[in-house]
Amino acid sequence: MPTLTALPLAWGLLPLHATPADQPPPLTPGRLLTQWDPDWWLVVGLAVPALLYLFGVVVLHRRGTRWPVGRTLSFLVGGIGTATVATVSAIGAYDTVLFSVHMVQHMLLMMMVPLFMALGAPVTLALRTLPARPRGWLLWLLHTPLARVLSFPPLALTLFIATPFALYYSPFYEVSLRSAFWHAFVHLHFVIVGSMLMWPLVGIDPVPGKISHPLRLLMLFLMLPFHAFLGITIMGSGQLIAQDWYLAFNRTWSPSPADDQYLAGAILWGSGDVTALAMLVALFVQWFRASQREARREDRRLDRLDAQQARYDARARTDLQTSAAEFLGSATTRSGTSDEPRAGR
Repeated sequence: MPTLTALPLAWGLLPLHATPADQPPPLTPGRLLTQWDPDWWLVVGLAVPALLYLFGVVVLHRRGTRWPVGRTLSFLVGGIGTATVATVSAIGAYDTVLFSVHMVQHMLLMMMVPLFMALGAPVTLALRTLPARPRGWLLWLLHTPLARVLSFPPLALTLFIATPFALYYSPFYEVSLRSAFWHAFVHLHFVIVGSMLMWPLVGIDPVPGKISHPLRLLMLFLMLPFHAFLGITIMGSGQLIAQDWYLAFNRTWSPSPADDQYLAGAILWGSGDVTALAMLVALFVQWFRASQREARREDRRLDRLDAQQARYDARARTDLQTSAAEFLGSATTRSGTSDEPRAGR
């Protein structure tokens, strides 16, 4: 009985990790929409966090606690859904065949998936639904030195910028194309490095490394030029990246390896700007909501001060009236006492 990995070959499609020996057919629009090559470990890796998240939402619902629908859609559809498309669809099947398809996958896994998962607030959901002991373990983990280091924004930004340069301008990229293990490692690395940046930058969860909104905006603008610079560099390069691997396919269908690399650079340039725009929108929305919450807190603080002042003024008036009454009463008593002897004479 063929395994899940071998099934696509039986159907005339590509396996999850295509090689030149597979003789890939042209990537047509129909194949792009209909080809799905699920491998069991990918299915499990994507299904487990999705089911755990849904379980947490159900637990809160049974308690009568509202969990925002937008967060659920962000994590399940934007995060897990995008990761599924990037790994088990035609994108996952052709990511070793076409550099441009790999670049789409790169941007999805490193930017879009972490962005939507961070907006889904899975850590907050876990803290609200876990029993006491596991919740204590999670809180301990969030306060460990390792968590503070991994969520340190300058380090995350450095790794985020350096990763594509180190990957595409070193022999390791071709190694990842030839090895299924290292290929999966690169995918996981994309998600982890992207998450290290997105959680402190636009995430909702109470993770270490949170910085003020102006500094988040500054980090976002610092990130923008590097994707554009790398994309333009790839577009203008006369040397093919992983040349031996891509030429070994001997493809007779377009695009040519040179055109494909030019397209990959353009995708990196353009999609980086589009994703950064989505991050900018999310950041401004969060900034606006934080300002609104701060304004409401300030209004409540001022209301409490006004109420305290009103109570103080009322007590002061009462004390003053009481003192005045006591003074008048004692004055009347003294006056009456002083008049009695005079009347006796």
